[in-house]
Amino acid sequence: MVLISKFLEMGQGVHSGIATLLAEELDADFSRIRIEAAPVDPRYKSAIQGFQATGASCSMAESWTELRQAGATARAMLVKAAADRWAVAPGSIAVAEGVVSHPPSGRCARFGDLAEAAAALPVPADVPLKAAADFRLIGKSGHRIDSRAKSEGSATFAADMAMDGLKVAVVAHPPRFGATVATVDDSKARAVPGVIEIVRIPTGVAVIARSFWTAKKGRDALVIGWDESKAETRSSAQIMESYRALAATPGAEVKNKGDAIGAMAGAAKRVIATSELPYLAHAAMEPIACVAALTADRCEIWAGTQVPSFDQKNVATLLGFAPEQVAIHTLLAGGSFGRRSVLSSDYICEAVEILKARPTLSPIRLQWTREDEFGAGFFRPMFLHRIEGGLDAGGRLVAWHHRIVGQPLFPRPDKFDFTSVEGAESCPYAVPQYIDIHSPQVGVPIWAWRAVGNTHSCFAIETALDEFAFAGGQDPVAFRRAMLQDEPHMLAVLDLATRKAGWGRKLGKRRGQGFAMHKYQGTADLKGPYGSYVAQVAEVTVAADGSVKVDRVVCAIYCGTVINPEIVRDQVESSIAFGLGAALTGQVTLVEGRVEQNNFDGYPVLRMNEMPKIEVHVVPSTDPPRGVGEPAVPVIAPAVANAIFAATARRIRALPIQPLTA
Repeated sequence: MVLISKFLEMGQGVHSGIATLLAEELDADFSRIRIEAAPVDPRYKSAIQGFQATGASCSMAESWTELRQAGATARAMLVKAAADRWAVAPGSIAVAEGVVSHPPSGRCARFGDLAEAAAALPVPADVPLKAAADFRLIGKSGHRIDSRAKSEGSATFAADMAMDGLKVAVVAHPPRFGATVATVDDSKARAVPGVIEIVRIPTGVAVIARSFWTAKKGRDALVIGWDESKAETRSSAQIMESYRALAATPGAEVKNKGDAIGAMAGAAKRVIATSELPYLAHAAMEPIACVAALTADRCEIWAGTQVPSFDQKNVATLLGFAPEQVAIHTLLAGGSFGRRSVLSSDYICEAVEILKARPTLSPIRLQWTREDEFGAGFFRPMFLHRIEGGLDAGGRLVAWHHRIVGQPLFPRPDKFDFTSVEGAESCPYAVPQYIDIHSPQVGVPIWAWRAVGNTHSCFAIETALDEFAFAGGQDPVAFRRAMLQDEPHMLAVLDLATRKAGWGRKLGKRRGQGFAMHKYQGTADLKGPYGSYVAQVAEVTVAADGSVKVDRVVCAIYCGTVINPEIVRDQVESSIAFGLGAALTGQVTLVEGRVEQNNFDGYPVLRMNEMPKIEVHVVPSTDPPRGVGEPAVPVIAPAVANAIFAATARRIRALPIQPLTA
């Protein structure tokens, strides 16, 4: 049985999830389901995002009803076909594990035996779905549908693609963002045995060869003069300094809930908490790659892409083709975290630019190195948050003024960038709130990073709340609980996480507990309830030399109905690992416009020996499922920062945390 998936499988388990939904209502044999990627077609557009894409942790929320209805409808048609064939009542038919049977007579048939007859029947309307009590797959841990292929090496990624005449291209990109090619001396590069062609394209200079290593050697031999007249030449430290200056001035209003300004003026105590967060790399395990083939009237692309509909549109525009002349074949991806969703289709268009200039080179595989991804890629934007809290005489929070400064993903002259205020604009705490924002333009390429704006807003909000609670002489958890009376899901995760963690117990010298939580609602432009709620308690040990060891993390999540508990646990654990690595050591820094990091030696990710013990607890629910791929990412950094304060009385006001001086 083949299930056509409109979602990219990039390690998050979406293929297993959608197969579970279909198999549940169809009563199919899960082990016999095979997944194929959907072509680009309006029928496959996301009902939540509005175009064909995988992202925002909304795939399972979107599929919950859609695929269950498809499975139940197909099951009803198979039952009707069997009943007609055997001249029996449909109610006497049973279905299990891909077999349709008539128990009274002992007759049976597999789905394939009945498929043609079933397909000829009218499609029934309003087929009832199973009650939760009847689920045999949903809510149960099971095997992932892609485990065997990935384990044995038969799974196909872009770098695995093979076809007659395939050549490999690498591109020399500018050393500073915004620079362009001025001069090229390619004589030494052309002398490298195996180099086929060298092509100037808008993003740099491409070297095409029979193999990757030959192409790279050719690229290394290029002598390029760069025009840097329009390049970004500031350091990240200088950019942050400009943010600090902006943070001292009023910005554009984002939210004005209650009389926060008046309440602040009447507060008994006012406390200001600032947070500075760096550029971050996506750092997916699989480097960027895609295969492109071009003829006079057709272009084909093979890539692990999150937004095939935009890729088709961008390639068609580049070539002057109609969209239907461009085929996008979606492959597996070895991680993405947002990088493969860039709406300009940057690396895909880069491959097509080469073929547009030299059609005879078709087909090619464009391959980026890890160094390319740091030097020419996209980053989570750098942000500064300034939050002022007003406390009354009893230590309660009565006013909240939140100022945000950062580079917008979607600059809009008439309105603030919604991704810049994710998690801040939807802040659930019941207190008068005023939010304003500055959105400076910076010449550094940025894009969505796992959990997007929530990653910086959650850190700022949750560390500020701890600081305000301390200033008011309040327990940090009780301080939050008092402002969440209208947020039952937030209270549920708060209570579950703190109970399981044993909140408030003493851990010993230079050890501490920290709490943080977040209402992950995603972007305001998306439709439907797909956001989840997360609370975490982190336990840390801070050594005398300042090194931080995260010992334990207890996480509670409300995510509606759980389709596969094992995948939920996997995603929460991976989110914590991803967010923790960024919190401890992750940063991309620029010096005179040049990125200092170029691989994992300069941008370390969390190692096995640094992984804390993680406990994942799910709030039971029969509500429709919500996302689990991103919501736990933003919470770990503030939980750890707050734990460090508990252990050392030292506030973390900037990330990354390490090195933490003694």
